[in-house]
Amino acid sequence: MTLSTSSARVDNIRHSLVGLKMPRALEMLDATLRQIEQGQIDGIEAIDVLLTEELFLRENRRIKAALRMARLPVVKTIAGFDFSFQPSLDRNRIMALAGLDFIDRAEVVHLLGPPGTGKSHLATALAVEAVRAGKSVYFIPLADLVAILAKAEREGTLREKIRFLCRCSLLVVDEIGYLPVTPGGGNLFFQLVNARYEKGAMILTSNRGFAEWGEVFGDPVVATALLDRLLHHAVVVQIEGSSYRMRQHASLLPDTMRTTSHITPNPPKRRGRPSAKEKHDQDQG
Repeated sequence: MTLSTSSARVDNIRHSLVGLKMPRALEMLDATLRQIEQGQIDGIEAIDVLLTEELFLRENRRIKAALRMARLPVVKTIAGFDFSFQPSLDRNRIMALAGLDFIDRAEVVHLLGPPGTGKSHLATALAVEAVRAGKSVYFIPLADLVAILAKAEREGTLREKIRFLCRCSLLVVDEIGYLPVTPGGGNLFFQLVNARYEKGAMILTSNRGFAEWGEVFGDPVVATALLDRLLHHAVVVQIEGSSYRMRQHASLLPDTMRTTSHITPNPPKRRGRPSAKEKHDQDQG
């Protein structure tokens, strides 16, 4: 092959890479050709290098775009979580959740614990793992979720909004119990939960035990209906301990704030007459 022919072929490759929108491969082309000329790599290896670099760039772009669409407030990772600060937390259990099988099973993961114990970090980290695996994710605090559902109801588009929120493979609802739920908000949240029930996975974080959800949502009946669905196919992770964010200033806090009480994840007692089994257990007691 003559020098002019070789140069024309390289120009043609450049033109093809531009047409195929492969900027990373185009950027690496000259360096890769020099490696071929110096005998460092052969043609097959050169093709592999160019395609690998391009694929890596595209995957990074996909992940960044998916993270933006997921509305994650920040990007957190499981590797960045300090398990040594929360010895009550089973690291192996969290790593198992990071395998994302719970998404395929449309399960609900509950992360319960006092403020600052890492619930939102873990929820975000699991969401990031899901994005990297190609799953669609949507992250939203409960207060914001109720607000957009209420707005949709006023505008007559509630069904469409719920349908939109059911499209993602994983819905993360953060900060349940931190702010009071507006009147009617519990019912709106129930409609969404009911629509996703056994169809789409969820991660919920809360600083309140299940027995307190009647107070959180302002309606024990709605809370019971929510938990009926949210606990049917569920993984409950209880985190006990002090606030990670306040660790450097723990000596300045009063004793009552240095150690946090255990949150009991018991659902509210069911209303009505006891079942035969419950009556038998009471009689035995």
